[in-house]
Amino acid sequence: MFPLKDAEMGAFTFFASALPHDVCGSNGLPLTPNSIKILGRFQILKTITHPRLCQYVDISRGKHERLVVVAEHCERSLEDLLRERKPVRYPSYLAPEVIAQGIFKMTDHVPNEKPLPSGPKSDVWSLGIILFELCVGRKLFQSLDISERLKFLLTLDCVDDTIIVLAEEHGCLDIVKELPENVIDLLKKCLTFHPSKRPTPDELMQDKVFSEVSPLYTPFTKSASLFSSSLRCADLTLPEDISQLCQDINSDYLAERSIEEVYYLWCLAGGDLEKELVNKEIIRSKPPICTLPNFLFEDGESFGQGRDRSSLLDDTTVTLSLCQLRNRLKDVGGEAFYPLLEDDQSNVPHSNSNNELSAAATLPLIIRERDTEYQLHRVVLFDRLLKAYPYKKNQIWKEARVDIPPLMRGLTWAALLGVEGAIHAKYDSIDKDTPIPTDRQIEVDIPRCHQYDELLSSPEGHAKFRRVLKAWVVSHPDLVYWQGLDSLCAPFLYLNFNNEALAYACMSAFIPKYLYNFFLKDNSHVIQEYLTVFSQMIAFHDPELSNHLNEIGFIPDLYAIPWFLTMFTHVFPLHKIFHLWDTLLLGNSSFPFCIGVAILQQLRDRLLANGFNECILLFSDLPEIDIERCVRESINLFCWTPKSATYRQHAQPPKPAPDSGGVRSSAPYFSTECPDPPKTDLSRESIPLNDLKSEVSPRISAEDLIDLCELTVTGHFKTPTKKTKSSKPKLLVVDIRNTEDFIRGHISGSINIPFSAAFTAEGGLTQGPYTAMLQSFKGKVIVIVGHVAKHTAEFAAHLVKMKYPRICILDGGINKIKPTGLLTVPSPQI
Repeated sequence: MFPLKDAEMGAFTFFASALPHDVCGSNGLPLTPNSIKILGRFQILKTITHPRLCQYVDISRGKHERLVVVAEHCERSLEDLLRERKPVRYPSYLAPEVIAQGIFKMTDHVPNEKPLPSGPKSDVWSLGIILFELCVGRKLFQSLDISERLKFLLTLDCVDDTIIVLAEEHGCLDIVKELPENVIDLLKKCLTFHPSKRPTPDELMQDKVFSEVSPLYTPFTKSASLFSSSLRCADLTLPEDISQLCQDINSDYLAERSIEEVYYLWCLAGGDLEKELVNKEIIRSKPPICTLPNFLFEDGESFGQGRDRSSLLDDTTVTLSLCQLRNRLKDVGGEAFYPLLEDDQSNVPHSNSNNELSAAATLPLIIRERDTEYQLHRVVLFDRLLKAYPYKKNQIWKEARVDIPPLMRGLTWAALLGVEGAIHAKYDSIDKDTPIPTDRQIEVDIPRCHQYDELLSSPEGHAKFRRVLKAWVVSHPDLVYWQGLDSLCAPFLYLNFNNEALAYACMSAFIPKYLYNFFLKDNSHVIQEYLTVFSQMIAFHDPELSNHLNEIGFIPDLYAIPWFLTMFTHVFPLHKIFHLWDTLLLGNSSFPFCIGVAILQQLRDRLLANGFNECILLFSDLPEIDIERCVRESINLFCWTPKSATYRQHAQPPKPAPDSGGVRSSAPYFSTECPDPPKTDLSRESIPLNDLKSEVSPRISAEDLIDLCELTVTGHFKTPTKKTKSSKPKLLVVDIRNTEDFIRGHISGSINIPFSAAFTAEGGLTQGPYTAMLQSFKGKVIVIVGHVAKHTAEFAAHLVKMKYPRICILDGGINKIKPTGLLTVPSPQI
């Protein structure tokens, strides 16, 4: 959108016609309210941008089918040039064919309705009327009432010269005769009665009048969109005198922001559309008792109540005052509107926002999103960063870790997902019209997908849902449509309602990262492995809860499939999904496991207190979840989870960094910036699904153990030493081999508890020299190491049974460590 500049924002309101309450559509569902239809169809108007057109900004729906439109508003208009006081009367500008059509009501009963004749040629007629009024300096048809005006316009079909008849009717024939010949010719073209003979706008632009005027104006070319193959700076020009550029900067910094941003900030600063309209008496309240009918029949039909005059069309535009917003931002310096973007090589997350906002950044997210000054800084910063995408991608990631301003969420998500290239050309090339077998299921699912949202429940929203989902199905022939894909599409479509190509591109980038092969025709092996790893994550982080759920048979298969298949979009409303995914997109493919565990921990007390049937009832209607707490705890769980603990055979193969040369990432181990590592000789090996299911605790790789123990190799003797700087939580390695094998070589710092004598007959730990140390590490990461996989799994399961959290097993056992030369041999006793 263009900057606000000298324009203002205005609002006007109208009512959509109400539908009968006792009529259903062909699908048996209640008819979609006309206000919802208008809401969906209006959105495309927001995409029409031109320097000489007022920009539509927003539309909101109120009670009783009321709609309020916000648009760029200019106090001075063509009407002011004519020095008239009344608003423009629309019927005077209607083309004859539009008038002849009459009122045509659209209903849900007729699928293929006859389109209205209004179109580009009708606009040419309206342009002709406006030009005629400007030329003669007066309004037309002012002496006639509405019906007489319409009749007169229809009689123009019988005249030879429309211009002369209009001039004679309004007593301005002398003025018309003095007009230049080329102007008369232009008016005649515009006011041609029959549409078939009237020129189109393109044809009209070939008139010599426009050829003489057009050189005076710089042709408008719409700049390349953010996600396109076109060079966005191709038409960038700088003035020869840079100092002049600085002088031209408006001191009214707010006016330099886009109209969309100004309106967003206006709402945050306390702006209320309905209140503004009430203050100007555009909306008038009426005591409820005065709205009751005089007679009411048994069938519900009422009589005796006249139509409320306030429900009639009033085209008055109310100017929205920016005084409150400007007063709120009076202490914000000009530098906030032009943040300096500098490259930063630091690994520590930070924000470029003003230091004064550092305190605000620690407040709960819901408060930050409603703080006008804070959102101004964040919106301006993200706007600058996104315009520099993909070159500023790293800084976008760092700032997104602080928070993502709601206004910039759609584009920011696309940047985090790495969307690039000619997305519109790709989307347009996909066949979305040819019928396919999936069409029926899509049609069934869409009317049930987040239909509480007015935008997604509109017919326009359904049509967009259909096209995006079908585009994904057609463009991924190796995958199939599963129920839940519609829910997965909803957040992207909502945020990019006017950009289906971007919604499709985001969805296409999201699914391979987090739901790789989930939509195969036979996805049972993928789902079962995923649920097994999730079950191990529950045992790793909350063994007591894991023990209870396993004892009552309440396994993840019964409740978690819709969680992960839809990435929680099936169980949470959109406003919660936005906050959840803001963090999800910063993590790797294992982060959803942590979200799932965090949800269970919020319900922990109720789950522990109930049996199987009660748990089933609890999850049939999931209780309210504190999403901010869920996000906070998910991050903590993620930071405690070793990278390889969530290894999955069917996950997306990791992509090595272009300049890594196969070297393992140096990102902090317990970090939300944790990429999926490339596979090496020390990585985890795939095991059969049945073997994976038999193990309660997760496995970790040898390379993870080396990192967690902070071991390094130096010199020719490969003597293991500790790294000097420690930034990771402490852990304990428990070697369960017999004492003789342990003495021959073990991991530095590990303790030896032989498996054969580790536990008593009652299941408790046998008291030994290292029992106290093991108990002191309860709550830390404990890695079980041995040379028999069955024994390490059983030992870990015993500890989980004893409610030891963060228990894991070394994949491949001690034999995986031997080739590294990291085993320590104790010095002989003298």
